[in-house]
Amino acid sequence: MIRKTKIIATIGPSTATKSMLKKIVLKGVNVCRINFSHITHEKAKEIISLVKTVNQELNVNTAILADLQGPKIRIGELKQPLKISIGDELLFTTKKPKNKQIYISYKGFARDVERGEYVLIDDGKIKLKVLESNKQDQVKTKVVVPGVLSSFKGVNLPNTKISLPCLTPKDKKDLAFILNEKIEWLALSFVREAEDLLQLRKILKRNKSKIGVIAKIEKPEAVKNIDDIITYSNAIMVARGDLGVELPAYRVPAIQKMIVRKSVERARPVIIATQMLESMTISPVATRAEVSDVANSVIDGADAVMLSGETSVGKFPVKTVETMRGIIRDIEKSDYTFSPKTKNTLDSWLPKARQISNSICLHASQLSEQVKASAIISMTYSGYNAIKMSSLRPSSFIYVFTNNYSILNKLSLVWGVKAYYYDGGTTTDQTIIETKEVLRKNKHIKKGDFVVNLASMPASEKGMTNMVKLSKVEL
Repeated sequence: MIRKTKIIATIGPSTATKSMLKKIVLKGVNVCRINFSHITHEKAKEIISLVKTVNQELNVNTAILADLQGPKIRIGELKQPLKISIGDELLFTTKKPKNKQIYISYKGFARDVERGEYVLIDDGKIKLKVLESNKQDQVKTKVVVPGVLSSFKGVNLPNTKISLPCLTPKDKKDLAFILNEKIEWLALSFVREAEDLLQLRKILKRNKSKIGVIAKIEKPEAVKNIDDIITYSNAIMVARGDLGVELPAYRVPAIQKMIVRKSVERARPVIIATQMLESMTISPVATRAEVSDVANSVIDGADAVMLSGETSVGKFPVKTVETMRGIIRDIEKSDYTFSPKTKNTLDSWLPKARQISNSICLHASQLSEQVKASAIISMTYSGYNAIKMSSLRPSSFIYVFTNNYSILNKLSLVWGVKAYYYDGGTTTDQTIIETKEVLRKNKHIKKGDFVVNLASMPASEKGMTNMVKLSKVEL
């Protein structure tokens, strides 16, 4: 059984070998994520090469997702862990610390924070309130939620409008490396507004790169600006780790559902990430709450669900992937499937240049529902109509044929899509016959099944999709 919802696995020490990569891909991984917060370029290059080798040896199309660190704020090194109590005062500095001062990596910290704002450390385990700032290099805070403070812990400023650029100097170095490696997806961390994406796109344009841009939603400002961010991204990631720290955790489920709905309606693949099967980092069995979390993400309509520490450093990466695959399959067999509003409408926001393709996709989806088609078959040269078709969430599986290897891999992230390499077909009729034969040989369709074909006429021009054909398999 082909899954419609895809699995992303973060590659780390637990999975960064060819044998382990083969195991997790065979168990269901569609996209391999490389987290540039914790990796050297040399190691990243090794992993990229291994994934490409595995693709060749297993004849699969696993995509690679590079995840930039972004402007992550951290405290400096401490001589020893510091136990702090409610009411204690802590003094932070952006310069070399003296006496009991604590270094913080964010140079604009003292300038940007205001009295009464909160500082969260170690994913919110420690909470401080700003008492005063000299607006240059020092900030005095008071402990609100106590704990043990240790070196290099992450810092979140939920109330502060930070002046850090979205692309840090480290990100720019990592980006230069990534663009040379010809991978399919790039995730931009801590996106706050559309301008962050536009700055990145300028760099990509200069480098003539067509890498897909994923906007990670993990700041309150991003939630506020979500419509514009969706417009200028190729995909969206609901990064619930930092989002659940920056905002009250109880708000995250509703925000997640809102972002998924908006992304699907705007034909943007959407990923749910962070702590999906967190307990399986150390246990071979997921908790009931985690199983429900993954299941509800599928029901919400996510294109993909992501594993982080579970597969990068976890003890049971293969079992974790197997568990996630099982949850997805069971839910997709149930009656609790996602039904987007776009199923019966053609939204006014859609670009005029794509009106023909969009209309064809919409009516192909409706037609497939009416006849309970076994397959929707589409040729694509850019991947656009495959993603648009997916966003309509038809009951039929979507089989896409392309002669572009980059698109072939990129579509591994997209809901309900199975892609095949195809470089034949000088006529539309020939293309339809040959693509149906591929599906028949792979046992995706059988005699008597209804099939909906999308194509471009004339085929030789490789133009915009402008034709839909309904037929019955007679092979």
